[in-house]
Amino acid sequence: MKASPTLTTNLQAVLVDLIELHVQGKQAHWNIVGTNFRDLHLQLDEIIDSARAFADDLAERMRALHALPDGRSSTVSKSTSLAEFPAGLINTKDAIERIVAALEAAVGTMRKVHDEVDEEDPTTADLLHAFIAKFEQYAWLVNAETMRANTSVTTAESQ
Repeated sequence: MKASPTLTTNLQAVLVDLIELHVQGKQAHWNIVGTNFRDLHLQLDEIIDSARAFADDLAERMRALHALPDGRSSTVSKSTSLAEFPAGLINTKDAIERIVAALEAAVGTMRKVHDEVDEEDPTTADLLHAFIAKFEQYAWLVNAETMRANTSVTTAESQ
C-alpha cells in the first residue's frame, strides 16, 4: 500500500505533535520546581519515553507506506498544534496544566485525523488508538496531582 497525500498529511500532523510533546516534556522535566517535584519529574519521564517511541513507530509506519516523515525542528515548530512551552523555571502546578494541555492537544490532533486515517488504512488507525489511550491515561494521572477530593469532575454528560 502507498499512502495518499491526505494520509501522509494527516500522519505528519500527528508526528510533529508527538515530537513537540517529547521536547516540551523534557523542558518541563528539567525546569519544574515545587510541591511533588519528584513525582512529576518521574511521570514526565514516562510521557517523554512514550512520545519518543510513538513518534518512531509512526515515522516508521509512514515509511512502510512510502510516505516521508519530516521531524526537522523547523517543521515541528511551524506546524505543531501544541502551545509553546515557557522558558525558565516553572512550578509544578503550572507545569501540570501545560503538560495536560499538551497531551490533550496531541490527542485532539489524533482524533481530528482519525476517521480519514481509518478509512484509508485501518492498521495505522490502530496505532492512533493505542497512542490516544495512553496519552489520555497520562493526562488523567498528571491532572490528578492538582485535583481535590469532593469536587465535581467534568464529564461529557455534565457539559
